[in-house]
Amino acid sequence: MEGMLKPDSLKGKTIIVTGGGTGLGKSMGKYFLELGANLVITSRKLEVLQKTADELMKQTGGKVLAVSCDVRKYEEIENMLQQTEAAFGQIHGILNNAAGNFISPTERLSHRAFDIVVDIVLKGTYYTTLAAGKHWIAKKQPGTFLNIVTTYAWTGSGYVVPSACSKAGVLALTRSLAVEWAKYKIRSNAIAPGPFPTEGAWSRLLPGDLVKKFDPADRIPLKRVGEHQELANLAAYLMSDYSAYINGEVITIDGGEWLRNGGEFSHLELIPDAMWDMLEKSRGK
Repeated sequence: MEGMLKPDSLKGKTIIVTGGGTGLGKSMGKYFLELGANLVITSRKLEVLQKTADELMKQTGGKVLAVSCDVRKYEEIENMLQQTEAAFGQIHGILNNAAGNFISPTERLSHRAFDIVVDIVLKGTYYTTLAAGKHWIAKKQPGTFLNIVTTYAWTGSGYVVPSACSKAGVLALTRSLAVEWAKYKIRSNAIAPGPFPTEGAWSRLLPGDLVKKFDPADRIPLKRVGEHQELANLAAYLMSDYSAYINGEVITIDGGEWLRNGGEFSHLELIPDAMWDMLEKSRGK
């Protein structure tokens, strides 16, 4: 649960984290700072961002710029890029982390609810990517995109259909631009995290006793959820020059969750040893 990379592994780099004021975005941003990066955090709530920026600067001694930016609005993204350059001179990496989600039977969702998720997750990611990519290409400058997806981006999932559609699009964007923009020395990769609980997130998605009934650790072969530092280690590696030959990849960090739940017979672990003994005897030796 300690930092993985050498000190100063991100020294001199400026990294933008969308949705960086809270949760996993905040945790990853903190580690970027600890490794010497300049950090820009964005979301719609400037008050929350500024509080986080002050906290992170005090903890790490690094430089943090808080910029209010709605990723659904292209002109606000362009403004955020301009503010970043004015503060730090150059942009080296973008972590597309901003997201939104509902857990609901799809037929209960309004088209507006569907739009809210798609607009933040998919449109917000391709807006940010397009704006930054055009910027880097025009300046003939290398850059790195890191996108946060989910394992159901490739399997799909009931009850989170807007998110599944959006994350699948982000995954396609990642892989497509990894090929198209490599000639500009722009890399694109993604991380598909399993459960990494954040304060309030699980209670919002699964209110009341449902949180206890659907303990995410029960679905994971390692029987635990992820620690934020584990995700931060992976994100920092993919943002660093150590991963310079990784391009177009999505790395899953979920303790084996999606593989277990995709296997037809994986849930037979619930069968007690006594029953296995009976089954073995019934087959004969």
